[in-house]
Amino acid sequence: MNLVDRVRDALTGDDQPEADAARTADRLDALKRFLRAVDPYLPDHDLVAAHTLVERAGNRLALSREHTVVALAGSTGSGKSSLFNALARLKLSPVGVRRPTTGVAHACVWGPLEPAAKLLDWIGVLPRQRFLRESALDGDDEATLHGLVLLDLPDFDSVERGHRLEVDRLLGLVDLVIWVVDPQKYGDRILHEAYLRQFRRHADITIVVLNQADRLSSSDTDLVVADLTRLLDLDGLGGAPVLATSAKQPGMLADLRAALEQTVAGRQAALRRLAGDLDTVGEQLAATMGPPAAEDEVDRATVRQLAGSLAASAGVPAVAEAAGNAYRHRAVASTGWPLVRGLSRLRPDPLRRLHLGSPPSDQGDNPGTDAPAPVARTSLPEASAAQRAAVTLSVRAVATRAAAALPAVWAPPLHTAARSRAGDLPDALDRAVAATDLGLGRTPLWWRAAGLLQWLLTLAALAGLGWLITGYALRALGLPQPHHPTVGTVPLPTLLLLGGLILGVLLAWLLKPVIAVGARRARRRAEQRLRVAVTEVAREYVVAPVREVLNGYAQAREALIAVRSD
Repeated sequence: MNLVDRVRDALTGDDQPEADAARTADRLDALKRFLRAVDPYLPDHDLVAAHTLVERAGNRLALSREHTVVALAGSTGSGKSSLFNALARLKLSPVGVRRPTTGVAHACVWGPLEPAAKLLDWIGVLPRQRFLRESALDGDDEATLHGLVLLDLPDFDSVERGHRLEVDRLLGLVDLVIWVVDPQKYGDRILHEAYLRQFRRHADITIVVLNQADRLSSSDTDLVVADLTRLLDLDGLGGAPVLATSAKQPGMLADLRAALEQTVAGRQAALRRLAGDLDTVGEQLAATMGPPAAEDEVDRATVRQLAGSLAASAGVPAVAEAAGNAYRHRAVASTGWPLVRGLSRLRPDPLRRLHLGSPPSDQGDNPGTDAPAPVARTSLPEASAAQRAAVTLSVRAVATRAAAALPAVWAPPLHTAARSRAGDLPDALDRAVAATDLGLGRTPLWWRAAGLLQWLLTLAALAGLGWLITGYALRALGLPQPHHPTVGTVPLPTLLLLGGLILGVLLAWLLKPVIAVGARRARRRAEQRLRVAVTEVAREYVVAPVREVLNGYAQAREALIAVRSD
């Protein structure tokens, strides 16, 4: 059983309102979802209170459903130890003139002590400071408080720093707090600013008592209570009850005792404390959430700017230019005059020099198999300092654009996410360029037709040349010469020789503008394909990590709305 299931089980007991308990458990579950969503991104110090609440809620409610932990908190000289003893009707906590008197918390348990032992261990009350309020002489006088665990805390304004830290720790663990003030210091600034205002979300588990009221007349008591109520309104605790008490006058404890009996009988304090803590934490975390992230958080213009910078860094213009030159080089080698096309083959292929592309062929890289061919590293030059700076600015622009509408606390994780794979970008870009099909892998049909025609013209010229050489040889040997057919007035061998040579050169010359047009198209096609590949790298290595953070933000925002719902 996980923590939230344990809390849900603890909150949905017979004495708990089912709707309130289920809603509180759902809010706690939402807080856990919020923490899972933001833990990888937000600073730890912003989430301490939320993590602490999740842990404390599970521990407190799993330990005891039958006990209500109430703390008496106050300043030095407020008389809370005397009030603690008066409520217990026993002298349990030391009372003295020397201040501070209370250095550690004392606990008084109404009912059996053993069931509350684990709860007191968790709270941190030493065994020697635990007292049992159970006596056969009481009869049923204390039965209405069975299940009460009353704590007498150290003074929150003690000169001993350890005392103040102990008070702060215990105030985070108890179910209900009784703030004990006296007529002289009920307006103390530390009390109101450092404590009461921090409990403004816990008015339903807060009681403020004006102790030592026996020193005042009835009219003065009413005036002080009215002024104290006014101060509590300013602190945000307008709903908290204000009671006048005196440890020396048992009759003046009746209202406080009745409030404790009602709290113990209702067994709602732990639930209300958890709900108030959820309110407080939700209010604190509200600053980390803002409007919903836009559906297109990283717009196309930003991605296009990033892709352009990466393309320049990856050498896309140079590769596209090489693709156009390679097209021209290969076209000339395939369609040029056979007598000189061999010379062009001696020059290196522009793409092959960069370890890119492949020579024209009719077969794939791995005929008969689906296995991809290995991608070799290119010979492109490294990006210049200016190009690297442009990439850095573009990556930053992606994070800045994504963080524009969000609270400032999300800007650092977004920038970190955008740069998280920056070290892998050069290799990824090189692989993308090397693996991109530039569209030069197959020989166009018109290259084949032109090449075949060039060979036919060359063969015709060779046939005419051979025919003429044969005639000259026979004439030199004095042998009868064969009859040479003529076309018009031109002998056929001469026509074949000159026609083959002239038409071959003319064909090569006529194909030059066609090849130039094809080279420009090949360049544009290669650049488009390369930019598509580079854009995919940009999305995978820069935009995707940013969107992962934005998804976390969206999940956290939805969870926090559920935490703050009441």
